[in-house]
Amino acid sequence: MISTLLQYQMVTGNLNRSLKVTSQDPQVARESDYYMKTIDSIKSVEEFLDNDRVYAFAMKAMGLEDMTYAKAFMKKALVDGVDKRDSFANRLADKRYAEFVKVFNFSRYGPTTTTFSRTQKPIVDAYVRQTLEVKSGENNEAVRLALYFARKAGTLTNSFEVLADRALQQVVLTALGLPKEFAAANIDKQAALITNRVKFEDFKDPAKLDTFLTRFATMWDLQNGGPQAAVSPAVILNTGGTPGGIGQDLLARIQSFKLGGF
Repeated sequence: MISTLLQYQMVTGNLNRSLKVTSQDPQVARESDYYMKTIDSIKSVEEFLDNDRVYAFAMKAMGLEDMTYAKAFMKKALVDGVDKRDSFANRLADKRYAEFVKVFNFSRYGPTTTTFSRTQKPIVDAYVRQTLEVKSGENNEAVRLALYFARKAGTLTNSFEVLADRALQQVVLTALGLPKEFAAANIDKQAALITNRVKFEDFKDPAKLDTFLTRFATMWDLQNGGPQAAVSPAVILNTGGTPGGIGQDLLARIQSFKLGGF
């Protein structure tokens, strides 16, 4: 069995090549081509929602694939826009909806919305990235989580942004060696602990982000019965992990180390 860390590194070692291979998948290429040829012709929220292929493509690209079925919900978000602080999308805890509406801002720009470049090639690129993440997670969910976290990490500024996104929350809590039950704790308690243990500005440093994700991958395998033999004690120590269920001597050694804000 290949460790989570090695699987992640196989994808990210040459990320551009991984993305290119994904973009050349026949289905991905076909849907991308259709989207690029069609998006310019869509001039309203109704037309956008009525074109199932374009709508589904955009939803997946923006990380909302699981909500594709909820057209009434998405229509309300799109029609209401994001210009007002109390608009429907802005009131939602999950900020992906507001991001979606900002891109497809029919409320503000009307029929010219889809002429902006942000609704075209960047959406295709995002779709390819999403597809890569999904495919990478088919054999190991942790690889998908790590790829997602790597993509979002640079935009994170506080603990509540992490807690509002289950995937980000799972990565951080796993990397910190916290049990799954901790996710059910009082949200202020969770936020305080994360704030104390994580320096969000470090995620803008590729090396520090890589260290954090190395730690996540290591902890994931230790907590989920992965190939622990593939992970040396040195790796665990260097990533600041505190895994449960390992030898007390090693645990004591690990606890004596402190790595930056992690």
